[in-house]
Amino acid sequence: MTGTIPWYDAEAVARATPMPLLIAALRQAFASDELRAPPRLAADMGDASLLVMPAWNGDRRIGTKIVTVDPLARPSIQSTYVLIDRASGRTIAVMDGAALTRRRTAAASVLAASRLARADSATLLVIGTGALNAPLIEAYASAFALRKILIWGRDAGKAEAVAVGAREQGYPASAIATVEAGLAEADIVSAATLSTDPLIIGAALRPGMHIDLVGAFRPDMREADAACFARGRVFVDTRHGALTEAGDLLQAIAAGATTVDAIEADLAALCTGAHPGRGEDDGAITLFKSVGTAIEDLAAAELVAGCSAP
Repeated sequence: MTGTIPWYDAEAVARATPMPLLIAALRQAFASDELRAPPRLAADMGDASLLVMPAWNGDRRIGTKIVTVDPLARPSIQSTYVLIDRASGRTIAVMDGAALTRRRTAAASVLAASRLARADSATLLVIGTGALNAPLIEAYASAFALRKILIWGRDAGKAEAVAVGAREQGYPASAIATVEAGLAEADIVSAATLSTDPLIIGAALRPGMHIDLVGAFRPDMREADAACFARGRVFVDTRHGALTEAGDLLQAIAAGATTVDAIEADLAALCTGAHPGRGEDDGAITLFKSVGTAIEDLAAAELVAGCSAP
């Protein structure tokens, strides 16, 4: 507790956001016309970044998150979230923003995948062994009948340790030596790294795959090469965010591999049914590029604090 204001630590945030409920809350938020989120403030601090992400839910609640992203820190993403009653201006709750971010990010990826990946997807490749690895596995396993989870990281020892931890949680996880080996098997690929060099090569993609790009939230970052965007049907979480910050998408556009007009839909269109998503095209390669939005934070924070849905 902070005075009379409830404080939710990382464990409390996780307990209050089981993935099926969180995914449903995000689906409702993106389909609502009540939630608003202005462009986030992104300040360059040299090798680190400062992000301030506000949002509001009609005349009910306001939320804001202050985030630091520093590749040299452990964990690399740290933040605090403040939830406010809009009518009174009173703070309702303060919570661990990093935990909130990890869980809503994973849930948003799976919300998109529920519209874009094949329903029979059974093999997941997770690229990256950082803080998002576990919530991504949890989220995907909650929505797909996964028979195999492959984990790749630059540090093979850490990838193996992460795989062991996932198996202890009951997931069918194993570490792999190369991204290429994972791409040869995976139905869904989820990349969550701070890479500036592409890890996913378009030439290695197979028909029917779904690619989920979580990292590369700055223009100089890349997780997928331009050929991935040329081969894939491209979707984003928000158009403004993607066209401002999504490094691999922006670089693919600059290279002439894709265009702004080639972006088929954002999460709002997928959640309202304005766009059908994958549809019946089981052979398509779908690609979802996210950079995050404060709408996701607010929906997750309201779930944590036990507020009514929008």
